Amino acid sequence: MTAISTVEMERSATQPAQGAEPRPISIVVPAYNEAQNIGAQIARIRQVMDSSIWPYELIIVDDGSTDGTPGEVLRHDARLIRQPRNFGYGAALKKGIAEAKNEWIVIIDADGTYPAEEIPRMLELAAENDMVVGARIGQDVNIPLPRRPAKWVLARLSGYLAQQPIPDLNSGLRVLKRNLVEKYEHLLPDGFSFTTTITLALLCNHYRVHYHTINYAKRVGASKIRAGHAYQFMMLILRTVVYFNPLRVFLPLGLILFSLGLAKLIYDCFLWNLSESAVMCILSAVIIWCVGLLADQISKIGMSIRR
Repeated sequence: MTAISTVEMERSATQPAQGAEPRPISIVVPAYNEAQNIGAQIARIRQVMDSSIWPYELIIVDDGSTDGTPGEVLRHDARLIRQPRNFGYGAALKKGIAEAKNEWIVIIDADGTYPAEEIPRMLELAAENDMVVGARIGQDVNIPLPRRPAKWVLARLSGYLAQQPIPDLNSGLRVLKRNLVEKYEHLLPDGFSFTTTITLALLCNHYRVHYHTINYAKRVGASKIRAGHAYQFMMLILRTVVYFNPLRVFLPLGLILFSLGLAKLIYDCFLWNLSESAVMCILSAVIIWCVGLLADQISKIGMSIRR
């Protein structure tokens, strides 16, 4: 089950919730051409974490930057991992998590849009959850207007397929267990869809995912996300849900075709003229349902083997 929390401003970040004991964590920050932002972000994370009770390491993964990002990182107190070229956001995260020393991982973007001040509170919430997501649904959320319709559609689609509301599908601020990334690494893409995939994978497999309300600052510099990524996100959502819960896709698709075929069949009966289109729609629905049932059985067998 998921829960939506509110930002608890009254609690000090240095005071853990009852039952939450400080444990070593690894903070992984993917960075690609973020020379103008990465220094301030490192300082901000350090300031927050040094005033908290959580032992931590800070890992910056440079994803083949060409603007001097590595040099800027070396001027600050952080561990630098360099990719030989730009492999993608997800690839940088997987590299940083693989190199991390600790079981609990915090991921946060390098551009300063996510509030590092919320990390200690999210670590407290992680004591009772498998993943805590910083949901960008606070009072001050600066998401560019052209992106909002696509985000709305993707959120509704993913929520329907996962059978529960998803306040923020691809937030770049979250706390999660390293072993979950390793478990689903074969599904996690190298691009921006890393966070989308891990969210759907955990929700479809009934892990405890908690959404913690955060604000989202305006980005400095150009965003790396393009309009074409919306199509990629949509296809990834469908592929991930078909992998874990195929009937959620195949049953309604077959129902649409069966309903169309049945309506056409009833109309044809009044005309005493059975058409090929009615038969084709009904047969297509039956075939889609059969494929869905087969996919569901394969999915269940695969999940039992992995367990």
